[in-house]
Amino acid sequence: MPLRVLFASSEAVPFAKTGGLADVAGALPKALAALGHDVRLILPAYRAIGAEIETRKLGPPWEVRLGPRSVSVTIKASGALEGVTTYLVDCPEFFDRDTLYGQPDDAERFALFCRATLEFVRQGKWKPQVIHSNDWQTGLIPVMLKTEYAGDSGLASIGTLHTIHNLAYQGIFERSVLAKVVLDESLFAMDKLEFYGQVNYLKGGLVFADMLNTVSKTYSQEIQTPEYGARLDGVLAQRRADLFGILNGIDYDEWNPATDKLIEARYDARTVAAKAKNKAALQRRYKLPVREDVPLFGLVSRLAAQKGLDLLAEALVHLMRLDVQFAILGTGEPQYHELLSGLAARYDDKMGVALTFDNPLAHQVYAGADMFLMPSHYEPCGLGQMISLRYGTIPIVRRTGGLADTVEDYNAESGNGTGFVFEERSPLALMGAMARGMLTIKTKPAWDKLVQNAMAVDFSWNRSAAQYVDLYQRVIDRHGG
Repeated sequence: MPLRVLFASSEAVPFAKTGGLADVAGALPKALAALGHDVRLILPAYRAIGAEIETRKLGPPWEVRLGPRSVSVTIKASGALEGVTTYLVDCPEFFDRDTLYGQPDDAERFALFCRATLEFVRQGKWKPQVIHSNDWQTGLIPVMLKTEYAGDSGLASIGTLHTIHNLAYQGIFERSVLAKVVLDESLFAMDKLEFYGQVNYLKGGLVFADMLNTVSKTYSQEIQTPEYGARLDGVLAQRRADLFGILNGIDYDEWNPATDKLIEARYDARTVAAKAKNKAALQRRYKLPVREDVPLFGLVSRLAAQKGLDLLAEALVHLMRLDVQFAILGTGEPQYHELLSGLAARYDDKMGVALTFDNPLAHQVYAGADMFLMPSHYEPCGLGQMISLRYGTIPIVRRTGGLADTVEDYNAESGNGTGFVFEERSPLALMGAMARGMLTIKTKPAWDKLVQNAMAVDFSWNRSAAQYVDLYQRVIDRHGG
């Protein structure tokens, strides 16, 4: 029987994006709809949503309580996401801003979004069986549903699943926000929203949602430990029976070297020799010497310590002595901009750097590099390594989170494996994995087998969507079916 699910997210492709959450919110509802389920998406109507996205108003404006006043809200609908009706909470006072997050009134903005979502459901004819909330921005949906809306007959049967995409971002605010967003003071308790003297929106979702999940099995285990738990490990350990890990998928309509119009030469596992044309094109793009015999490492990333840039920065000083090339794309912390720009200027035959966000160039890096670097300190799921596998670009990753769940360490004796995995958080361990890659690429039969292994792995959304359906059914069963 088809399930009815409302997917609540603070961002989603193609409407608005700052990170991986938007990719998931754009792809998972589509995959669920393709399985025959009635899945609808709701997010704020940001200024960033361009005029090319067609919308229509669903009725007149209505009022939503926020502190001592009411705020006017309109719901718009869009069909821009294939097969998925999308609702946009339009409130220019709070969402007509230059950026999605980082505003001084974020506590009020996303509390409004949560309450408007529930009011929209309460007043509407379509009733989901499950509301699937995501990250801190929607963490108050399960809270409100089980407190102020607990006696509402129109909402009482709705279950909740809350997904943690990155535990590091929690939505922590001063205690005074409770009054500003009309939340009862009784919620300021250790077993509810209180968090070291402040209010934590993500903790609210973790405590009040019926079921929880995160975006890989290993990360679901890691976040129950002090090392990775970001001071919420105790809460998560208490809810371990309700906490699951489901890998994200990737959209193979977008990330497919056989159909990719943004790369120099299209190819699949049978015609992977054409990858050499993409390597040459990438070398030209980065103004590196065009050489087939030099190992070319690619990196597409936020340039931050969490992504292992501190490890790479120390390693690069030594790696510049070797016959290697790097094609780096991303933006992030100023010290890495400065370091990488300096190395590119000094070693212009080895290092090319583009300090920007450039989607076509990202496709070209995935297609043209020999190996792909993801030395993350932690990685809830990671998409880069899954994309690189699809393109036959061998990932070099640290064994953590989703990287551990998606990349099998290469075994030179058996020929099994899909990449090079290291454990220790150190530049030396990273260089060791890279050295294994540089050694393997010199032996063409072994390298060709490794590339075939990589391209054969399937991380489409179909499998992940089916696991979400099972989780939704568990939530529904808790509410009497």
